[in-house]
Amino acid sequence: SSSKQDWLSWSLLLLSLICETRAFYVPGVAPINFHQNDPVEIKAVKLTSSRTQLPYEYYSLPFCQPRKITYKAENLGEVLRGDRIVNTPFQVLMNSEKKCEVLCGQSNKPMTLTVEQSRLVAERITEDYYVHLIADNLPVATRLELYANRDSDDKKKEKDVQFEHGYRLGFTDVNKIYLHNHLSFILYYHREDVEEDQEHTYRVVRFEVIPQSIRLEEMDNGMNSSCTLPEGTNSSPQEIDPTKENQLFFTYSVHWEESDIKWASRWDTYLTMSDVQIHWFSIINSVVVVFFLSGILSMIIIRTLRKDIANYNKEDDIEDTMEESGWKLVHGDVFRPPQYPMILSSLLGSGIQLFCMILIVIFVAMLGMLSPSSRGALMTTACFLFMFMGVFGGFSAGRLYRTLKGHRWKKGAFCTATLYPGVVFGICFVLNCFIWGKHSSGAVPFPTMVALLCMWFGISLPLVYLGYYFGFRKQPYDNPVRTNQIPRQIPEQRWYMNRFVGILMAGILPFGAMFIELFFIFS
Repeated sequence: SSSKQDWLSWSLLLLSLICETRAFYVPGVAPINFHQNDPVEIKAVKLTSSRTQLPYEYYSLPFCQPRKITYKAENLGEVLRGDRIVNTPFQVLMNSEKKCEVLCGQSNKPMTLTVEQSRLVAERITEDYYVHLIADNLPVATRLELYANRDSDDKKKEKDVQFEHGYRLGFTDVNKIYLHNHLSFILYYHREDVEEDQEHTYRVVRFEVIPQSIRLEEMDNGMNSSCTLPEGTNSSPQEIDPTKENQLFFTYSVHWEESDIKWASRWDTYLTMSDVQIHWFSIINSVVVVFFLSGILSMIIIRTLRKDIANYNKEDDIEDTMEESGWKLVHGDVFRPPQYPMILSSLLGSGIQLFCMILIVIFVAMLGMLSPSSRGALMTTACFLFMFMGVFGGFSAGRLYRTLKGHRWKKGAFCTATLYPGVVFGICFVLNCFIWGKHSSGAVPFPTMVALLCMWFGISLPLVYLGYYFGFRKQPYDNPVRTNQIPRQIPEQRWYMNRFVGILMAGILPFGAMFIELFFIFS
């Protein structure tokens, strides 16, 4: 009876813990509810170009500035990506339309760009730079292609629309350069369900922009900062002459539309890939290379094994079957310790460290814990995981180093912790100096570099030593075959059998498999 009472008590306790709950969680950011006429802040992120791969800060160009420039505190990933999130002078109110508004002062006083500023703007336009803005942490998008069938329903038409991140700074036509000086913001909101006596709340679910270039003379300006856009689409664009001063207006308009898109699905527009964007040539190239590699490997193995089996099946020449040939010639030398076992074990440990980091990052991303709304979270997570995975890299390197008859485990641990990261850091530091010279926001600031060094020597290095210590004390790996006491003499090889040629040829095929894919990624 006592056990029955205990079971009943535990059941009542568990039932008392059950209650109705409602939760909402998206990693990185929580939804923001806006009321009518609440300010919706528009911030600038950076300028990017697929041609130069050098991001720049928004105010590196002579855009209109607010009275006080305030930069957002950024995480490690945002800094490494080159983001410099800053406020802008755009005044946007929730569900409040604006026909046309002039930035930078009054509508009767155009802004003047100096010759240097005009040359810089023209250079960025010819380099295909895009401007990236955000509203409620949602990046601005430009419609690339409208739907072709206007007779179909709205849902069908919406699927045929493509978007690109940001908007073009300007365009060129017949050796002339034009600047997009008017931005038509289109913000979509979703009306949240509230009780009858409560005020309606709204959530921003999409942020679009239509950039336009309108010449100064065609802008009809009113009182204060209001303006009137020219009717029709035949207005003359605003040209930027890099050889002289240019006068222009920076203007914008705001349009709100209600949408059925819920807040949880607002990123679908940016993450969905259309059929046109599938790189069939790249996919076919990668598949062909993979099949080519598999075919070559299969042919070599089948040919070798078939020849060996044929020799074993010959009954008239038993002595020849006992003679070693082909791959069996080196079976007693493949597990011989190399000339530099410390370097080999260090590279293996760094590879294990990278593999563990990539594996966990992919797993966490698959769980949805690295939301795109949390800027820089992926890179920040990858950096910290690489530091903490040093214990696994050190363990693997230490055990392999002992298997290869190594004795200086402290020096081996230091080599594992510094060889690969040191080479990468050195290359990045040299590249960073050139990026600094270009005044790009992609240059890693000095405090961030010091923080990375502190993470390297304060987290990764001790963990590598810890893992290396336990790995070196572990039982070494058992070789499946016995190693010969006397190394087999290697005859003189032809020029194409040189180690450097072999390294080059071995890397060409994997490089070809990923080169075209990387080309599409960077473009």
